[in-house]
Amino acid sequence: MSAQVDEACVLTEGPWTHRFVGANGSRFHVVEAGAGPLVLLLHGFPEFWWAWHDVLTRLADAGFRAVAVDLRGYGASDKPPRGYDGYTMAADVTGLIRALGERSAMIVGAGAGGMIGWAAAAFHPKMVSRLVVLGAAHPLRLRAALFADPRGQAKASASMLRFQVPRYEHVLTKDDAALIGELIRQWSSPRWTETAEHAEYVARCREAMQIPQAAFCALEAYRWVFRSALRLQGYRFVKLMQKPLVTPTLQMHGELDTAVLPRTAQGSGRYVIAPYEWRLIPEVGHFLHQEAPDLVTGEILRWLKA
Repeated sequence: MSAQVDEACVLTEGPWTHRFVGANGSRFHVVEAGAGPLVLLLHGFPEFWWAWHDVLTRLADAGFRAVAVDLRGYGASDKPPRGYDGYTMAADVTGLIRALGERSAMIVGAGAGGMIGWAAAAFHPKMVSRLVVLGAAHPLRLRAALFADPRGQAKASASMLRFQVPRYEHVLTKDDAALIGELIRQWSSPRWTETAEHAEYVARCREAMQIPQAAFCALEAYRWVFRSALRLQGYRFVKLMQKPLVTPTLQMHGELDTAVLPRTAQGSGRYVIAPYEWRLIPEVGHFLHQEAPDLVTGEILRWLKA
């Protein structure tokens, strides 16, 4: 039963410090290593801060203050019943930057965390000095592709459509969150799924998703995307996201990503008027930071130091 899983399961010891920080009206669990310019690491679905444990220490060794966050609703962060809209989650990021004592930060976001990175840079350009996005199209590209590419991105997003079903979180957490393992496997490269790292990663993500309320909160963000499409709030979000980014942006994408298709992500550069680079990484799926940590960390460091 999921009731036995406690959020202590995400407080893994290591060469880092666990802290709780109040920001934007919620309490966030952050994991910190190193000193220097602040780099905020935002995980995706169905992950938690551990997504970055490898990258975190490497950034710290390279002279950065690396901070991996459990997003609102995940891991050991607060799980309020609302606040899973694009505005609030972007404000969570900028609130965290201030709470960590900085005026701006570099943001690295993967998957859903990459979507939040896009929004934070669009809404609060002065606070995001550099952006690295992994496995995430610009929100307006994703939105357009869901309508324009029914056989491609719309089909790839079938699980997101299932997330709209009320109480679907109980399906997610059934059998020790077996479905979470299935989704990670589907979205990964075949080569990575054969490894011991993959098995360990899946086990950690399945456990963290069974923390009470975590699955509900994780799905609420996806539900907002669809609900807002028909509402004024969503219309305003789209209007604001049309503002071109003035943050230098590096976008990396796995060639074998089946969650967000490369062709969906590829046009995202049209929303950036700052320096922008697109890198398609061969033989890698949706979880680039897990599947190719050496290459990805090297690219992140090159971009942050540029």
